[in-house]
Amino acid sequence: MGMGWCIGLIGIGAILTFAVDWHVDGMNLPLVGLILMAVGIIGTCAYVSIYKRRQTQPPRPGAHVVEVEEDHRFTR
Repeated sequence: MGMGWCIGLIGIGAILTFAVDWHVDGMNLPLVGLILMAVGIIGTCAYVSIYKRRQTQPPRPGAHVVEVEEDHRFTR
């Protein structure tokens, strides 16, 4: 689940919890909204923790560093 889906779940859950006054037989919409917000928050936390691990680490002291020159000129 990506960050966009997580934020979307939080938004939909907030709308169902705080902005909707519909009454559906057999379903508690504010509770469904709270569940969606909780899933969105948990998903956001999981995404951020995985993203932090994916970031590249700086090279260790004494490690061989490869420098790459990039040509940014436009060629035709």
